[in-house]
Amino acid sequence: MRYLVENFSEIMGFTATHLYLALVPLLLALVIAIPAGALVRRVSWLRRVTVTAASLAYTIPSLALLVIIPPLVGISAIDPLNVVIALTIYSTALLVIAVPAALDSVPVTVLDAADAVGYGPLRRTLTVDMPLAVPVFVSSLRVVLVTNIAMVSVGALIGVGGLGKLFTQGYQRDYPDEIIAGVIVTLALALIADRAVYALGRWATPWVRADARTAKAKGAAT
Repeated sequence: MRYLVENFSEIMGFTATHLYLALVPLLLALVIAIPAGALVRRVSWLRRVTVTAASLAYTIPSLALLVIIPPLVGISAIDPLNVVIALTIYSTALLVIAVPAALDSVPVTVLDAADAVGYGPLRRTLTVDMPLAVPVFVSSLRVVLVTNIAMVSVGALIGVGGLGKLFTQGYQRDYPDEIIAGVIVTLALALIADRAVYALGRWATPWVRADARTAKAKGAAT
C-alpha cells in the first residue's frame, strides 16, 4: 500500500491508459457485434457458423495474436493499436454470440404482439427486441469488459502501457510491492467498471425496476 500511495499520480496515468485500451475495443466490438448478431440469429446455419468461428477466434492465445497482428496490418508491435485490435477481436467473438442469445430471451408473446400490430423486422428489432434483450445482454457485456481489463495487462509484455507495467517492472526489479499495487488497482478498476455497466443496464431498463418493486410490494402484502 505504501508504494501505491507514494506513486499515486503515476499509477493513475497507467490506469487511464489501461481503461482506454479496455473500453475502445469494447465499443468497436459493440458496433460490429450488435448488427451482426441480430442478422445471423435469423439464419440457423449462419448462426452455427458464426458461433463456431467466434469460439475458434477466442481460443487464439493473446500473446500470439499480439505478435501476429503488427506485420498483418503494418504497425509496430508496441503500438497501442496492436492491443486495441487484439481485444476487439476477442470482444467481438464473445458479443456476437451473446447478442443472439439475448434476443432469444425476448418472450414470444411480445414478438407476436409486435407482428400483429404491423411492426416490420427492422422496426421490431430496434424498438422491441433490442430493448427487451438489454438485461440479458448486459450480463455478457459485464463479462467482456472485465475480461478486457484483465487482458490489457498482457500488452505490457510487448511494451504497451497500462497497469501491466507494474507487473513487468515489479518482476524485473524484484519489487513485490509494485506487483501488489498493480493487482489492487486492476481489481478495483474491474469492480468499478462492472458496477458502472450494471448501473447503466438498470437505468436503461426502468420496467425491470418497476417489476421488482411490484413483486416486492406483493410479497409484503402477503
